[in-house]
Amino acid sequence: NRPKRNMNMNKLTLLPFYPLNLLCKFCDLEASTCSGTGACMSNCSITSICDSNSEVCVAIWRKNETGFSIETLCHEPSRPLYGVMLDDYNSSTCQMKEKNTTNGSAYFCSCTEDECNDQLIFSPIMDPSQDDPLIPVILVSLLPLLVMGIVVVGMFYWYRAYRQRQLNQEWEGSIKKRKPIAGGLDCSDACAIMMDDDRSDSSSTVANNLNHNTEPLPIELDLLVGKGRFAQVYKAKLKQTTSDQFETVAVKIFPYEEYASWKNEKDIFSNTDLRHENILQFLTAEERKVEKQYWLITAFHPRGNLQEYLTCHVISWEELHVLSSSLARGVAHLHSDRLPCGRPKVPIVHRDLKSSNILVKNDLTCCVCDFGLGLCLDSSLSVDDLANSGQVGTARYMAPEVLEARLNLENIESFKQTDIYSMALVLWEMTSRCEAIGEVKDYEPAYGSKVREHPCVESMKDNVLRDRGRPEIPDSWLQHQGVAMICATIKECWDHDPEARLTAHCVAERISEMEDEMDKLSSRSSSAEKIPEELKIPIEVEIPEEEVKITKIQNIISVDCSVSDEK
Repeated sequence: NRPKRNMNMNKLTLLPFYPLNLLCKFCDLEASTCSGTGACMSNCSITSICDSNSEVCVAIWRKNETGFSIETLCHEPSRPLYGVMLDDYNSSTCQMKEKNTTNGSAYFCSCTEDECNDQLIFSPIMDPSQDDPLIPVILVSLLPLLVMGIVVVGMFYWYRAYRQRQLNQEWEGSIKKRKPIAGGLDCSDACAIMMDDDRSDSSSTVANNLNHNTEPLPIELDLLVGKGRFAQVYKAKLKQTTSDQFETVAVKIFPYEEYASWKNEKDIFSNTDLRHENILQFLTAEERKVEKQYWLITAFHPRGNLQEYLTCHVISWEELHVLSSSLARGVAHLHSDRLPCGRPKVPIVHRDLKSSNILVKNDLTCCVCDFGLGLCLDSSLSVDDLANSGQVGTARYMAPEVLEARLNLENIESFKQTDIYSMALVLWEMTSRCEAIGEVKDYEPAYGSKVREHPCVESMKDNVLRDRGRPEIPDSWLQHQGVAMICATIKECWDHDPEARLTAHCVAERISEMEDEMDKLSSRSSSAEKIPEELKIPIEVEIPEEEVKITKIQNIISVDCSVSDEK
């Protein structure tokens, strides 16, 4: 038999060589002790020859609720297996990689050596149970820093709470020892609700740092400086937590029953778009439950309101120009529907504009305050909402249409026009105390002695509607070119027809351009003085005196307000 066997082997060596298909472990899904760490065996007892020489060996390891399972097989890599394409089959070892299958997550490996899918090798990165040794080291390293941070934060908040309790106790003790002065101030001690500009930012910062709207500010009331229909205004000291220093602020105190007025003014002040150099600076609002009061804390200004200032001072033309232009800019900012940067803004009407609601700052500019009756002209307001706002304001400064209760509720511009009328009366009061008009009389509010000190609506109707009366502008006022321009602007602002009145923007532009016009006129007059006497030829022309004055004023005022408004 041995020679015959050798002969058969010789015959086999003469046959052509054909590549053999892979031998792979081939077991259906079965339980396994492989835990998915390191390397482990499939424990499959069946080895099979793949059907095609392009097939590779594959192993699939799964973790389920009851344990682990392994499936081994041959597979064509160009076709998906459980929704997964095999991409690492050129390896000689079976490296397990996590894949997302149609039945959930599983670990796959594929290789091209005989029975290479018998030993499964799990990469440390893919190891689901192995912990990263760096994590405990990092946690241990950071633990002292974390504990130190918690201690520092805790000590900081404990100090703040302790310091706040001390300040509150001091404040309450000082309030019990002394009561605020019950009267107002005379002219020499006049105070108002606006602080110096160079300290306003610091005061705002102190308030924000102390309050955060969670606890009352350490404020000591100092002096009663004003009293109105809804509230009282005090000069006060805002103490700092880190030192014995304090900032002077104004506190407007509302009783509990005036919650609506307090909330309206707080909501208007809280709008960041309201911020302007000619609007009173707002710090914060508080509900003082212990005192049963509502507080508005604002910046403080020691010069007082405009009515007090005009009562005590005769102003120069330059001061009149500064006061009037700053008032117009403040009202224009309120009425504007856009900020200087172009961003949209909700227009606001004051509805109680008068000299006692305007403050004089240290640089003699004005700022508008007291928004208890203010109204945001939001586009969402209906005609019924506007109608429910009622006939509000101070009778002396009410526009004719407000006195007559015939406000055009369908046009929000009509609300702005009532402010313009009130502003004209304030401008008249300023002008009446300017030395440029000649003889300056004692201060009187608009309409002066024609009505009582606190006139009612019916009394003002008789003067404004029936008699079409306005405060008097004597001819002597028109001798000064600048005052003549102011008076012409005032007349257009208190026109009986609301549509004929100027806008606040136009008034602000007009007054700001008066300096240039005055310079031009003065230069012309100085040029005329240089003409030789022999070249001057006298010409007699008879012109009615009234026409001369009107023509003179019309020639001086060259601002086209309609064009300015369109711009």
